[in-house]
Amino acid sequence: MEANLFTAVILPLALAIMMLGMGLSLVPKDFQRVRKYPKAVLIGLISQLVFLPVIGFIVAKIVPMQPIIAVGLMIVAICPGGPSSNLITFLALGDVALSVTLTAFSSLIAVFTIPVLANFALQHFLGQTAAISLPIGSTILQIFLITLLPIGLGMGVRQIFPELAHRLEKVTSRFAVALLAVIILLLIVREWNRLPGFILQVGVGVLLLNVLSMFVGFYFSKLFQLNLPQQICIAIEVGIQNATLAIAITAGILNNPDMAVPAVIYSLFMNITGLIAISYGRQLAAAHHKKKSLESA
Repeated sequence: MEANLFTAVILPLALAIMMLGMGLSLVPKDFQRVRKYPKAVLIGLISQLVFLPVIGFIVAKIVPMQPIIAVGLMIVAICPGGPSSNLITFLALGDVALSVTLTAFSSLIAVFTIPVLANFALQHFLGQTAAISLPIGSTILQIFLITLLPIGLGMGVRQIFPELAHRLEKVTSRFAVALLAVIILLLIVREWNRLPGFILQVGVGVLLLNVLSMFVGFYFSKLFQLNLPQQICIAIEVGIQNATLAIAITAGILNNPDMAVPAVIYSLFMNITGLIAISYGRQLAAAHHKKKSLESA
């Protein structure tokens, strides 16, 4: 399908506005926190940038699905954490400062890792005859323009006009969510006839990716004895990916709406698992607080 107004203009615009909103909430110290807790940041980044793509690859190999769907699932797995992970971490009583730091760093690093890993997925699942590919240089530039540039602009506004940034942050978030909802709805309408079959294929894979990544993030951070709020944060940060960016890459840059289906389904599923993570995180925090109270009594 040829690029249309939605995939070529509205989708990148929605993502850029979402990233602008994220930038409006960031300050330079968010990038300096790595000095405060380097172990937590390192464990979070390893979980997200190394373990998550591996989990995505394993899921795409063991769950029966069309090659084009497998590539789409892999692209979800190689995307950084989304802005919504910060909100879910806050509601789950996790370490919000760490969440913001991990989102910022993973977004920065992913600009360079996504083209390489996406091309690997295209080559592996679609083979030599694949008619689509991601040119490394231009893809880095496109991802930079729709993610890092808006974040930088938002941070600049926050530094110079903090009150304006506070007001704009809410407006940009709502506008971006509305645009994203329209895009997802249009993709669902376009694939309506094939959607039941896609859900059967993608639903299991997306759920496994979502749950296993949270599980690995939580227990890997627990293995290295991070505190409970940091464990909750990393589990959510690894489990809640930037599905909007995945849709922008698949439906926009690669111009393949079929490949965007895993990201669309993932964006729906992650809200459900996010609510479960919030409930479980609050239960863990309450149990931990009760234990501490008994020990100090």
